[in-house]
Amino acid sequence: MTVAAFMDLALYDAEFGYYARAAQRSGRAGDFFTSVDVGPLFGELLEIQVAEMASLLESPVPPESGVPPESRIPNPESHFDLVEAGAGNGRLSADILRAARGRHPRHYARARLHLVEASREARAAQRAVLGDVADRLAESSDRFPSAVEGVIVANELVDALPVHQVVMGADGLKEMYVAYDDGLVLVEGPASTPELQRYLDRLGVSLEPGWRVEISLRAVEWIRDVAQRLRRGFVIVIDYGHEARELYSITHSAGTLTAFARHTMAGPADTAGGRRPAWLLDPGEQDLTAHVDFTSLRASAEAEGLTTLGFLDQTYFLLGLVAAQDSSRNLQNPENLGNPANLKQSLALKTLLMPGGLGSTHKVLILGKGVGMPSLAGCSFRMRVT
Repeated sequence: MTVAAFMDLALYDAEFGYYARAAQRSGRAGDFFTSVDVGPLFGELLEIQVAEMASLLESPVPPESGVPPESRIPNPESHFDLVEAGAGNGRLSADILRAARGRHPRHYARARLHLVEASREARAAQRAVLGDVADRLAESSDRFPSAVEGVIVANELVDALPVHQVVMGADGLKEMYVAYDDGLVLVEGPASTPELQRYLDRLGVSLEPGWRVEISLRAVEWIRDVAQRLRRGFVIVIDYGHEARELYSITHSAGTLTAFARHTMAGPADTAGGRRPAWLLDPGEQDLTAHVDFTSLRASAEAEGLTTLGFLDQTYFLLGLVAAQDSSRNLQNPENLGNPANLKQSLALKTLLMPGGLGSTHKVLILGKGVGMPSLAGCSFRMRVT
């Protein structure tokens, strides 16, 4: 089977898949750590951006449309969809909604929450996790809503979508397959689909002999589907990855497919002469991820009618939101640091912003449809990717 088929089974099989068998996999008791695990601050900051987007969507036409301001009358009675793709047990949405209820009660009342999650275990836990904000839950499903007018958030979803692994041979592009030989091993064979070579050709990428890389056809399919279902609104994708010129370079020529178990990372390094990478061991018992190709993700979105509004490090995105809320003054005031709650918040912010950690490894891609080119708070500090 292809590596993509192996990942699909290992992660998402209804009975044996890694994500299917537990409501939550991250955090101190889990296998890896995400921005949501830092505490509610990540969701509270993200709510600032969601609220701004909700305000923009109140007007039936964008400011750049040329329609006179007096004709762009907001409709405060209209709802807006908040969709979290790959929602897990709903912790991030719960943090966003609790912040909205306190800071932007009008937007909270307008919100219809849609949680999209493949795991039955996670879906079963969502209402309890949402708790006092569960009144906003409109739908919990493994399927994306057919039509969305609002904000779609995908935090660390795309990196977990199945990928094909290819290697450049002396006579052209080959694909790696999973086979059995006294255990699971990788074997080389012809490409399973010509789309793999076309994917690289669209990027203008030429792999050197021996380079082994991942191609996520599923990520391209996912963003196309999202774009087609979005009638009007915004998409926020937060994940770790690179532009294609860096992802498909000598820096990552051994691939980026990685396993996480008990907060231990096992990368492309392998045994058995390249046939038995660590991510191939213990299927269903460890997380599998690969770095996102943001160039292809953005190009596929734009081909379906979305507009790129921003692409930047999580550090700069969150700093823009901090500035918009004017909370930096509270966090940096020495008089407030004696308060344990403020100290905890300050440490959480540092973790989210830290270069070399979550702040720079995670990128934020913001897309829009039918909203013009608004100046967003999350893009106001610095539009930079490191």
